[in-house]
Amino acid sequence: MNDQAHSLRQLVSSHQPSDHVTGTTATRTAKIITVSSGKGGVGKSNFTLNFALTLQSMGKKVLVFDADIGMANIDVLMGIRSNYSLYHLIKREKRIEDVILHGPEGLPYIAGGSGLADMLSLSEEEMNYFISEIERISAEMDYILFDTGAGLSKENMRFITSADHCLIVTTPEPTSITDAYALIKVVHSTDPSVPFSLVVNRADDETEANEAASKIILTAQRFLNIDIQLLGSIADDTHVVQAVKRQIPFTSAYPRCNAASDIRRITLRYVTVPTATLPEAPRGIKGFMQRWLKRTK
Repeated sequence: MNDQAHSLRQLVSSHQPSDHVTGTTATRTAKIITVSSGKGGVGKSNFTLNFALTLQSMGKKVLVFDADIGMANIDVLMGIRSNYSLYHLIKREKRIEDVILHGPEGLPYIAGGSGLADMLSLSEEEMNYFISEIERISAEMDYILFDTGAGLSKENMRFITSADHCLIVTTPEPTSITDAYALIKVVHSTDPSVPFSLVVNRADDETEANEAASKIILTAQRFLNIDIQLLGSIADDTHVVQAVKRQIPFTSAYPRCNAASDIRRITLRYVTVPTATLPEAPRGIKGFMQRWLKRTK
């Protein structure tokens, strides 16, 4: 396994991204973002979907991966069915255009499924094909969002520590706050360079959101010596529940509701205020794959 991982890492290091249309070196480098949470049920996937749609509405090109192996549900939130997944891509059964679905407002989306686990045992030929296909589409993207599972599974840790940036979604509930901090603590102990930002979902008001965020931010500063940026909070809005029942993103179904306004504010802050990045590390899909393979040692 170590020999295989070493050869795959060499393959990624030597693989240069290119523009599939012009044949020239690609200039766009998509930022790889994981959206994670310490526990389930905090609205992480719903945030990912509406955050992606809002980025797209601001003129950004976005691709969403459903990276939750056990509880993938972004397709349910969008009311679409995934006939193909990442599995069909890495097994060379389909091209990347075939596995990309288009949700509301044409949002590109790839279902992960069992293919995520199969990434750990790819042959060199399969990895070469996978990297080429992902680079080909990522050269057209500004952001690639991985909606990970909740908690501290091995797969989640690999995604978080391989991405350029991690967004942590929590709620003001004590268990959600505790689990969010636990996730940050374990990730930081594994890789201190991972940058985090925080979103507080289902807040009664801004005061409650700030109090919840402060518990995480101040504890992380004191015990981990890291700074975590608060991107903002999302109101506990009944329109969100109604949109989920309709299988329509709430930013599309109720664009003037409080939660939609909050998402727009958070997204605008994300694209305009500089966020922490990995120090002196390759960005984009190439950097992601290098770090992913490093964790197969």
